[in-house]
Amino acid sequence: MLPRSRRLRRSRDFTATFRRGARAGTPSVVVHVAVSDRNPPEETRVGFVVSKAIGNAVARNRVKRRLRHLVAGLPSPCAADVVVRALPPSFSEPERLIGDLESAWRRAFARATC
Repeated sequence: MLPRSRRLRRSRDFTATFRRGARAGTPSVVVHVAVSDRNPPEETRVGFVVSKAIGNAVARNRVKRRLRHLVAGLPSPCAADVVVRALPPSFSEPERLIGDLESAWRRAFARATC
């Protein structure tokens, strides 16, 4: 589980990340990265968007748990706000989720200006 300091919790933080962040997508996830403008910069904060298109509540929570576990181990080159948006294949093809998330994470951070 991500500690409270590493989670995006406010709607305005999600909106700001979507609007001004760099985006990279794969078939199962889309990652939005906005370089942090907080002074002083802290660690990377992450939020998750898992819509009802994924499935019922059990399916959505399973996908969120997998994503939280995977994101905890990913390196971030700079302090940023990150939103990970899950797409339907993230539940139907879970074996693909690891590679897709790592690829999108790397590309989104490369596109963001750190």
